[in-house]
Amino acid sequence: MENWGEWVNLLVRWFHIVAAIGWIGSSFFFMWLDSALEKSSDPKIQGSLWMVHSGGFYNVEKRILTKDEIPPNLHWFKWEALLTLISGLFLLGVVYYWGGLMDERSDLPPLGYAAAGFALIALTWLLYDNLWLSPLGKNIPVAGVLTFALIGFITWLGGHFLGPRASYIHVGAAMGTLMVANVWLRILPAQTQMIAAAKQGVPRDARLAERAKMRSIHNNYMTFPVVFIMISNHFPSTYGHSRNWLILLALMVASFCVRHVMNTGRSRFLLGVAALIFAALVASV
Repeated sequence: MENWGEWVNLLVRWFHIVAAIGWIGSSFFFMWLDSALEKSSDPKIQGSLWMVHSGGFYNVEKRILTKDEIPPNLHWFKWEALLTLISGLFLLGVVYYWGGLMDERSDLPPLGYAAAGFALIALTWLLYDNLWLSPLGKNIPVAGVLTFALIGFITWLGGHFLGPRASYIHVGAAMGTLMVANVWLRILPAQTQMIAAAKQGVPRDARLAERAKMRSIHNNYMTFPVVFIMISNHFPSTYGHSRNWLILLALMVASFCVRHVMNTGRSRFLLGVAALIFAALVASV
């Protein structure tokens, strides 16, 4: 039993990765599906698509339902996000706090260190959520730039109080947490109200639907940076650089470019932009 701690570490990592794969996979699929749907002449059908996979044919429709058309069984995609959050927070405790990876240069005691880390995560969500709920959130380019600035600020702040390695880890945890919060606090409530409106035969609140879709898009574009942060632990030339927050922002821009091309199949020149960013980072770091 002397290796029980190592087994706990391994199993938590494994569970977290499996849960995240299930969540990210469904996000990628639905973003692709929305971009690939073909228009229909039926006003109740917003788009449809035929697919073939694993020896079978599938017909998918995106519909507007009335109260008499609500199916008895609706499949929700939500537990993958919650399991990813729970396992991720447990992983943060097991690997980082319990695992002794706290920065020795920090003057904070262990409990204070953990409190600062979780405060950083909560602060990220509060600033991000209020930004996109505010009137500025209606201006997507401006709100997007401010979100970039927020991530850079949180990275710098974390590096100042927790250390550079801890900063990257906690920024990754913060981004993952706000992705889950988007699902449970913004997307699922909007879907619940949409179903309730359909059952009552009243028009749904289009603003809630638009907000939910926007948060879903945010989650989709944030997956690549979060995955990068997860593996950056092994590469101190990134988090250990004196301008680590700029490196993270540059990698976010590059990954967003790649993700946009994957989502839409258009603007392929963005792949060149991403390649130039990566080349510049390799040459300068």
